[in-house]
Amino acid sequence: MSIIEKLKSTPKGWETANSERKSYYLYFAGQNAIYFLLSNYLATYLLFCGIDPLKSSAVMLAVKVWDAVNDAIFGVIFDSVKFKSGKKYTPWLKISSLLIPAATILLFCIPASSGEMLKLCWFAVAYIIWDTAYTLCDVPIYSAITSMTRNIEERNTMLSYKSIWAGVGIAFITVAGTVLPGEHVGLSWSWVAVITAIFAIITMLPINRTLKERHAADQDESFTLRRMFSYLFKNKYLLIYYIGYFFYAAANISAALSLLVSYYLFNDTLFSLVVGACGTVPSLICSLLVPAMLKKIDKMKLYKLCAVAMVVLSVVMWLIGYNNIILHIVLYVIRSIPLAIIGVLMFIFTPDCAEYGRYKSGIEAKGITFAIQTFMSKLTGAVSGALSLFLLGLKSTGWIDVEAESFEELQQLGVVQSDHALSVLWFSYVMVPAIGCLIAFIIWNFYKLNDKDVQIMADCNAGNISRDEAEQLLSRKY
Repeated sequence: MSIIEKLKSTPKGWETANSERKSYYLYFAGQNAIYFLLSNYLATYLLFCGIDPLKSSAVMLAVKVWDAVNDAIFGVIFDSVKFKSGKKYTPWLKISSLLIPAATILLFCIPASSGEMLKLCWFAVAYIIWDTAYTLCDVPIYSAITSMTRNIEERNTMLSYKSIWAGVGIAFITVAGTVLPGEHVGLSWSWVAVITAIFAIITMLPINRTLKERHAADQDESFTLRRMFSYLFKNKYLLIYYIGYFFYAAANISAALSLLVSYYLFNDTLFSLVVGACGTVPSLICSLLVPAMLKKIDKMKLYKLCAVAMVVLSVVMWLIGYNNIILHIVLYVIRSIPLAIIGVLMFIFTPDCAEYGRYKSGIEAKGITFAIQTFMSKLTGAVSGALSLFLLGLKSTGWIDVEAESFEELQQLGVVQSDHALSVLWFSYVMVPAIGCLIAFIIWNFYKLNDKDVQIMADCNAGNISRDEAEQLLSRKY
């Protein structure tokens, strides 16, 4: 069966409807457009606001203090609240579908005429609102899949395809975030945020009508902090995976620096769009092949193989430098293939960890499990943005601060960075992500869950087989 046919039909043994899967995939286009607007362009926007990079990076990290609190609180609320409709996920998705776009617009509308302190306060408050709103959607949309189907192959396939559709949202914001504020158009970042918000609303709303919650938890658990930490301690693979993920994603500052690299090193902001377009076709092909790959190889093995390829190619790219444009594009395209596969696989592991946690502890705690995913996703997004601002904000870097609404205005100002500052920019763009990926690879070697065992655990959790039968079928003792 071809990929197109699979998208149109429901394979035997699957539980979800075609329209349900499509709206599930579409939701991630809007969600990721919003998320990548912040992760890719928020740091650049702040550099244009006339705020000291070190101060804005400090605010980013300070907001994570609240983030740590609100994610933990929401995880408990999510597992405890009962809506009159009897639904666990859809009510939260309805709220967040409008709240996230509104918070995004607020975040990119820092008053240009105000002083630095007011700008920092505006940024802090708007970022906290956005952060809270994003929590309301991320936990429900990811944990909903455990309610939609018990079939592990179906989950893996849906999560693979949702990542491809997430790529649609990423592609949208990549084009909008590169072209619109670039020196050739000169639109303000506020308008970029408005356009992205409209796109997000259109793509995120359909899931509210089509999502079917087929498999409710056997019982709702009442959590105390002690019980929550007890659960987390028992779910060691969830912690192992996300510790590795932290180093990989927090150090991945390439996207945050891409426009600056294109403008200062390659003399045109559209260069990032050109190299991105060159890597789109091979990346998309490999992304579409991931479900087929997962039938041949365990997803963690594939994940680690791609991590090694990314590190090796990054070292080669950095050593060659940016003066040979053709060679740089070739290496960029080749490196985009393992990165695309990693992007598809990245959040497939969380449902597995949720099943493992239920099997190991007996506690139905999908809210806590997916709250950790949300927290780590937002934490690493903030850390990567703060890290890029920190590296450029260091006095030793010699980066020249500017205040402008777009790259068109920056070009008119005629700002020129020193050779040393550009060298730091290049190293940060290529090698900092590679270092983080190498650390993550080392940590992920301690992750031992495999697909066959997770399916057995899911069957046991659903009551299809007994605990004793599951223990006999598992490939190893967990």
